[in-house]
Amino acid sequence: MSNDPTRMGRRVADSATEMSQLVLPQHANVHGTLLGGTVMHWVDLAAAIVANRHSRRPVVTAAFDEMAFLAPIMVGQLALIRARLTLVDHSSMEIRVDVSSEDLLSGERRTTGTAFVTFVALDPETKRPVAVPPLVLETEQEAQEHVRALERRRQRLERRRAHVQD
Repeated sequence: MSNDPTRMGRRVADSATEMSQLVLPQHANVHGTLLGGTVMHWVDLAAAIVANRHSRRPVVTAAFDEMAFLAPIMVGQLALIRARLTLVDHSSMEIRVDVSSEDLLSGERRTTGTAFVTFVALDPETKRPVAVPPLVLETEQEAQEHVRALERRRQRLERRRAHVQD
């Protein structure tokens, strides 16, 4: 049996993260709503934390898929960002990031967006992709999300091959 830490699986819950950001005027557009680019920045940060926690390696963003903006977040509201792993391949990890808003006066929450971000773990010396621990799926929901993630990965690789051929 090897003592290689990349061989021991890690649970989805081991790396999941939650962040909250108060939306201030400097985060907003002329309509008083959170800038989409700022949302994407926060999503990328949350996903990076998940990838780092899982791999315990330096990571880089490899793909940003399916960012859907479902509703605006207003200045003065809280942006809630929840991120968790959905798929682990040899060196890559797909992270689902759900964004919601909370009105701090009423407590009302609503879903505002979802994104899927892929990170690749790097060897700290060579800066080349390196193996990461497998993902341990514990719930039926995690298993179902994993199946959907496999399909997203297939489509992502197909798009990449099509771009390379162009």
